[in-house]
Amino acid sequence: MADKLETYHRKRRFDETPEPSGATARRKTGSRSAGAARKSTHALAFVIQEHDARRLHYDFRLELDGTLKSWAVPKGPSLDPSVKRLAVHVEDHPLDYGSFEGTIPEGHYGAGDVIVWDRGTWEPVGGEDEARAAYEAGKLKFQLHGDKLHGGWTLVRSHMRGSGDKEQWLLIKERDGEAHGESEFDVLDAYPGSVLSDAPGARDTGAADGDGKAGRVAAKGAQGTRKRATTQGAHGPSDSAANGSRTSRRKVAASLGATALAQPNTTRRASAAKRAGHPDIVATRNSESLRELAQTPAIEGAKKASLPTAMKPELATLVDTPPAGDAWVYEIKFDGYRVLARIDRRQAKDPVRIFTRAGNDWTEKFSKQAKAFANVGVDTAWLDGEAVVLDEHGVPSFQALQNAFDTHRERDITVYLFDVPYLNGYDLREVPLEQRRALLRALLEPLDDDALRYSADFGTDADALLKSACEMSLEGIIGKRRDSRYASGRSSAWIKLKCRRRQEFVIGGYTEPGGSRADFGALLLGVYDEDGKLRYAGRVGTGFDAKRLRAVKKELDARETSKMPFASVPSERSRTPVHWVKPELVAECNFAELTDEGIVRQASFISLRSDKPARQIVIEAPRKGADVQQTSDEETAASRSTPRTKTRAAASQGAAKDDGTAATKRAGKASASRKAAHSESDNEPEAAPASRTSKAKGATQTVAGVRISHPDRVIDKHTDTRKIELVRYYESVADWMLPHLRDRPVSLVRAPEDIGGELFFQKHAEKLSIPNITQHPGLDPGHPSLITIDSAKALVGAAQMGTIELHTWNAVASNIEKPDRVVFDLDPDAALGWERMIEAAQLTHTLLDELGLVSFCKTSGGKGLHIVVPLTKHEGWDEVKAFSQAVAQHMATTLPKNFAAKMGAQNRKGKIFVDYLRNNRGSSTVAAYSARARPGLGVSVPLTWDEVPETTAGDQWNIANLHERLQSLREDPWAAYAKTRQRITAAMRKRLAGERG
Repeated sequence: MADKLETYHRKRRFDETPEPSGATARRKTGSRSAGAARKSTHALAFVIQEHDARRLHYDFRLELDGTLKSWAVPKGPSLDPSVKRLAVHVEDHPLDYGSFEGTIPEGHYGAGDVIVWDRGTWEPVGGEDEARAAYEAGKLKFQLHGDKLHGGWTLVRSHMRGSGDKEQWLLIKERDGEAHGESEFDVLDAYPGSVLSDAPGARDTGAADGDGKAGRVAAKGAQGTRKRATTQGAHGPSDSAANGSRTSRRKVAASLGATALAQPNTTRRASAAKRAGHPDIVATRNSESLRELAQTPAIEGAKKASLPTAMKPELATLVDTPPAGDAWVYEIKFDGYRVLARIDRRQAKDPVRIFTRAGNDWTEKFSKQAKAFANVGVDTAWLDGEAVVLDEHGVPSFQALQNAFDTHRERDITVYLFDVPYLNGYDLREVPLEQRRALLRALLEPLDDDALRYSADFGTDADALLKSACEMSLEGIIGKRRDSRYASGRSSAWIKLKCRRRQEFVIGGYTEPGGSRADFGALLLGVYDEDGKLRYAGRVGTGFDAKRLRAVKKELDARETSKMPFASVPSERSRTPVHWVKPELVAECNFAELTDEGIVRQASFISLRSDKPARQIVIEAPRKGADVQQTSDEETAASRSTPRTKTRAAASQGAAKDDGTAATKRAGKASASRKAAHSESDNEPEAAPASRTSKAKGATQTVAGVRISHPDRVIDKHTDTRKIELVRYYESVADWMLPHLRDRPVSLVRAPEDIGGELFFQKHAEKLSIPNITQHPGLDPGHPSLITIDSAKALVGAAQMGTIELHTWNAVASNIEKPDRVVFDLDPDAALGWERMIEAAQLTHTLLDELGLVSFCKTSGGKGLHIVVPLTKHEGWDEVKAFSQAVAQHMATTLPKNFAAKMGAQNRKGKIFVDYLRNNRGSSTVAAYSARARPGLGVSVPLTWDEVPETTAGDQWNIANLHERLQSLREDPWAAYAKTRQRITAAMRKRLAGERG
């Protein structure tokens, strides 16, 4: 490959010309043997570029063996078989050149304007192996499938030599149905301009003189400020270029019927890309070429980005009818679990992690599938799909999927993949859907493993497809805009049409069984409304067998309560006794319809869902297809006209230091940032109860009696998490979190915009009013009041004011000079694996246990673990800090290869820093259940010591998946914390001092 492009590189200065260097393809193919031949049967790419250089000519290029074989055709192609066009063989060009348009600067080789006049696929007679031999022999016969050119063609080498001893070939049209006499039809005049953009080309600007000079000057004047060349530079459609050929292709596609629809080919992709008006370097490639491109997918819309640690999936909007038009493609709606696979081969251990929609790490449950993902030919990626189990009829069955999990038959599970938002160092979320899926399909094609499959798309006749899906007892179909970008969260660019209404409900109670039935009669269902209240939505009593009844009853018994969870008493209550349960379980049901009162009719139970938090369950009302089409059109237009000024990946590079220090540094001194903080729009406390009246931008919502302004503002661009999601998270964990906050001075890390922007570290009340907090003047002499958060309203109020993190002191406000705990923050060298962190925590636990101190462990929500030792309020700050320093120094002295007691990266290379500085007066540590202002919004989570060896990371839990852990707990992991009574003794100090000596 390097030899083939040597001449190309020698003639160009890539720091000055916008032409692609081809470095990406060279790196990829350099390791392949020179004689390696593709086994693909797909067509190869061809491109014809109109090149308005010193003389107007047309560059004819055919993809072969990793480059574009190139000929300069002075007069361009002719459809007349009697006309033999001169084609001067020039140097090979890189594949990237196939979508190059723009201006090569004066003074450079080939200076002038370049447009893509035609492109498509070419099919050598006898196949690709025969093409190599024919090329060497000097007579290449082939078929073209382009936007403008079709039919058979021949390139034959003549015995003449041109300037510089260049080979002179002849380009000849074969006699077939696509041939026309030149006197009756000139293809260059009939189809002027670019097939990629609205560039008119040199022949579309009026009469020219003998050498075309006048026309070319006029063309340049008409183009004005046309941008320089770039593979991302062309945007507008060229509707007039080849309407006739497009019509012909549609007829051909129609004649192929279902086969053409079920297995999209490159011609379909090229047509769709042209309709959307996007230069599509993907459309005309075969699978092997696409796999090469996937190694460094620097295509239009792709941005270099680090691989995010967490990913939120795009979700479909329920519609009642499909939108009109052919801008949509459709897939089967699978009845399974949404999963996202994170692949990172830089991680020697566990390079593949598989997450649920809520962010729960289920890699252990997908052991076979994880091995299959490891065989996908990528270095780094996020792959999006659905885990399903097919029943005996080949239809996805959610019950069969649950049975597979329950009986540990993971081998029965297949993951159908349908998107690739990140790939090999590039963020592809701005790349059109069809191009992302083409890359994904090519990557999966070589795999011979039923654990992974590609989710094929079908034609645009959604009504017929939905009818077929319903007849096959499928759940429905998913529609996606061909040109849509990948956007985490609910989107109008993805839609779902269901055979029967189906959604999740919160279980708020159950009735006693009647007759011969055991366990329970019916489940009482509910959904949350706009005010965060649980509204009764009816009951479900069918869909259970004996096994399901027992399993569900076990979960109900664990959550039984005397308090009714619904906002009002169910109006349809019968005489059957009712038992209430905590609103934590989620049931998926299908039903015939929803009444005007919001009550389900003819509901049937499907399963419990542990992958979706109860607080997020709302009524899912279908939208009109036409409305979705309009919204989607507006969103697409907006995304094309508004360039990103800051990539989402930048958020991942701005992650704060684990202990909050980096967040503090970014915040700067609080006194210096107050003025800026007061100017933020979120800093207007609105505690009066109010209901959200609309979902328009700027609308408010009310949570725990606090009005939330700007609820839809994205606070984590890495995962597209909105402000309201963080607010509701804090409301949902208030009962767990408040025991760690009450009466304890708190410092806040606030992000008035998003966590990738400026952060403010606030330790005192100052002038900023946070709803419902408690102020404690005089506790910190010379400073404004310290603050505490003592209620759910105060916690939500802090989140309303942009708070992400909450850090607490080691003493309570009522006895501020007597610390009631010691904290050891285990802060690792970034190069260490997590197993070293587990080992460090266990060693620290052992030492403290030897000293006679009970300790508790929690994740930091970042990259480490925190070990907390409760104390009676006896010693002062200096004594407690001295003791913590002695412990840290003892560990560093005893195990110098494991631990360091001095700050600084140079002191902890290959080690873990035992940070005892959290124990100064006024210092603080992130509170249990606090989120962290870093990509993914990890959470600091209390653990039992038995759980520590099973952890996988300091940010293993986040605001999206913590609910699953809390629902599974039978008791508080730190239940014994409040009952622990212990103090630092002289004997402990003596042991540490003696052993150090």
